[in-house]
Amino acid sequence: MTGFLLALQFFTAIPIRKNLPMEKQDVTRMYSALPLIGAVIGLNLYGTAILLTEGIGISPLLASFLIVLVGIALTGGLHMDGFADASDAFFSYRDKGRRMEIMDDPRIGAFGTMALILLIVGKVALVHELLLRSPHLLAVSIAIPLLSRAGMNVYFTTTRLAKEKGIAHFFKKKLATSTVISTSGSMALLSLIALGIAVQSLVIPVAFAVVLAGTMVIYQHWTYKQFGGVTGDLCGAFIEGTEALLWLVLILCI
Repeated sequence: MTGFLLALQFFTAIPIRKNLPMEKQDVTRMYSALPLIGAVIGLNLYGTAILLTEGIGISPLLASFLIVLVGIALTGGLHMDGFADASDAFFSYRDKGRRMEIMDDPRIGAFGTMALILLIVGKVALVHELLLRSPHLLAVSIAIPLLSRAGMNVYFTTTRLAKEKGIAHFFKKKLATSTVISTSGSMALLSLIALGIAVQSLVIPVAFAVVLAGTMVIYQHWTYKQFGGVTGDLCGAFIEGTEALLWLVLILCI
């Protein structure tokens, strides 16, 4: 339970006003629980979709905006902040050292602003497309936040740090890597199996698995080339980008 509460405390906007231990086993459990946090977020998005479209009966476009807004509210915009910071750093076209300085700057620049706008508009468009086909398709999307966070766990634990300071450094030094990888992999596999049973098809779970694995490999290579390693902002960018990509895969597969 401590790990789950820590995950809520650090990776969502849900207020957990309690001093929790931060020893190695606690941090390991926190990251191991992170995919479950994703599933909770996905379930909330699905519930919001049904409430807005079938309960209240508002238009798919407005419902799409509100669904994306709920997702942002649940995470406190934490991962979107990482997406914006990573975009500012990458599109500065500076050397690695200067990119790290830009990413550490709490202020958002023009490139980060544009990237954030495109991400939000893109997510609204993707959710809108799903709602036009059927609001119940978002039930499939419950797996997407789980998979993106499971993938992030594997990416984070297998990628060297870009700097020897910061929150990512603090957490990674306290992680039991093998435990986080095995737990995240097991949750991802179980969610894909459940997804295949739910849709009575192998196409979507296999497509999700292939895209997620490919994304981790490509993103890790890009991370090393552009930044020299992983940071907390890059982890947030991974989650946001992967969620949007898997939504697109879902649309293409149905």
